[in-house]
Amino acid sequence: MSIWMKVVTAVRGGVNEAGEAIADNQALRILDQEIRDADSELKRSKDALAEIMAKQKLSQKKVDGLAAKIKEYEGYVLQALEKNDEPLATEVAGKIAEFEQQMGSEQELATGFANSVAQLRKAVSHSEGNLKRLKQQVDIVKATESVQKAQMAVSQRHGGANTKMRTALDSLDRIKQQQEERSARMEAASELANDTGGAEASLDAKLKAAGIAGNNTSGADILARLKAKQG
Repeated sequence: MSIWMKVVTAVRGGVNEAGEAIADNQALRILDQEIRDADSELKRSKDALAEIMAKQKLSQKKVDGLAAKIKEYEGYVLQALEKNDEPLATEVAGKIAEFEQQMGSEQELATGFANSVAQLRKAVSHSEGNLKRLKQQVDIVKATESVQKAQMAVSQRHGGANTKMRTALDSLDRIKQQQEERSARMEAASELANDTGGAEASLDAKLKAAGIAGNNTSGADILARLKAKQG
């Protein structure tokens, strides 16, 4: 395969993946639209069923009317025969033949309409059942989608909270460390001051012990010292 064919194949694959990603992201919206389309088709099927049922009822009504006419005219034939009016009986019988022919045609139409109604009823019922189950599944999918989105949001917030918590704890640790270092410096300074004061006190004590400094001098001592200088 040439390099250009590979590039074309790669591009086609990328387009296909992008299309599938868009379809996945819009899956619920597409499914809702498909359900609305199915509802519209089902409504049209019901309208067609209602129209055929109306035609079937009208046709059956004509059949029933013609059957009543035939029965009525059969009575006329019998009455004509009772009166020995053969020509009139024959004429009425001919009319009955027309009625029977019309009734046969109407009965055929009515039967055809009845068969169509039965088939459409079955198809509509089947479609209604499928659509109902599909709507139930969509409701479940939507509920699951909402729950999963809520769980993802909570998880993301929890992750963000954990990050903020870790940052706060790090800051707290740094403050504690600074306080500990400050306390250590203060303790060292205090120890150093105590050491210096103690050294000075120790030196004063040594000087007193040696009679070099720190002795209390009285007025008599001063007078004696001065007389010695004069002499």
